[in-house]
Amino acid sequence: MSGEQPKRVVLKLGTGVISLGVGRLNEPRIDQLCERIAKWTREGYELLLVSSGAVGLGMGLLGLEQRPSDMATLQACAAVGQSRLVEIWQRAFSQQGIMIAQVLLTREDLRSRERHLGVRDTLDKLLSRGVVPIINENDTVSNEEIKFGDNDVLSALVASLVKAERLVILTTVEGLIDLGGSGDLVPVVETITPSIEAMAGGTQSATAVGGMVSKIEAAKVACQSGCGVFIIDGRNPETLDCLLTGHNPGTFFVPATEDLKSRKRWLAFFQKPRGTLIVDSGAREAVLSQGGSLLAKGIIDLQESFDRGALVYIAGPDADAFAHGICQFSSSEVRGLIGMDNIVVQEKFPSVGKGEIVHRDSLVLLH
Repeated sequence: MSGEQPKRVVLKLGTGVISLGVGRLNEPRIDQLCERIAKWTREGYELLLVSSGAVGLGMGLLGLEQRPSDMATLQACAAVGQSRLVEIWQRAFSQQGIMIAQVLLTREDLRSRERHLGVRDTLDKLLSRGVVPIINENDTVSNEEIKFGDNDVLSALVASLVKAERLVILTTVEGLIDLGGSGDLVPVVETITPSIEAMAGGTQSATAVGGMVSKIEAAKVACQSGCGVFIIDGRNPETLDCLLTGHNPGTFFVPATEDLKSRKRWLAFFQKPRGTLIVDSGAREAVLSQGGSLLAKGIIDLQESFDRGALVYIAGPDADAFAHGICQFSSSEVRGLIGMDNIVVQEKFPSVGKGEIVHRDSLVLLH
């Protein structure tokens, strides 16, 4: 990591990196990783770990060979495996004189603005005390509505939440490989294009989810938040030494030049849109290129029902969503305001600022 040294880093460790198969963790490798992490902390870095492995451990302890497909059994595996996972991390870090804290999250914890800020403040306090948070999805209580999907996405959201300078995803490959072309490692990705996404593949692991597809999605989120992303081979702990000395042993995704402010990060990544406002080409141009708010006269249709204050997609005439925003009106109110002049809207609803449907300060572009 050459140049100005980033001081806050999220490390995401995949199941394949720290596992020897169903029900067994690679404890010697975990010890080696903790030695490297201790070296980073001595260099002044603040480290947060997003660790997979709980479900795989629980599968072994419960005598299962394949990842369960039903939610109840997955939750049971997580419940059994999580305590064992943290016990192993506790032992390994205690040998380095480092205290850890277990932090289990669901998407709902980050979706609610108040809880979102509470999680952020707790993590900040732990880091200020020299504690390394060990973060995982709370699979025991998560359901489809509140799941992150996989720990790659969770690690990117954590990196955005704590304003990390780098997200390092340790996996079982060197980085992003151009499988459909040269077959070589791609060392740097300036922009995540469709051709970059086409290089990604899934996973065949019995215990893992995601694969390179989810890592690319994680990189999108983190990079838009101003956080650079490394994907490196975590099976060789020396790759962490390479990063610490300014070398790139894998693939680096360059962060966006303009960092999103805290509230806009929350809007862009942590909330789930409840509906869609379809706008004409003029309104799309005003929002995308002119920095304008969304006015009623530019709306041509809407989808789904939602209340005032809901996060909604904003899509062009082709139905392609290009922004998220907090709608100041309910869906029924918007339906009655479609195409109206802004002055008329303000007369009908004088309490809502200048009558914008979605104010610019509560809007985030997606592209």
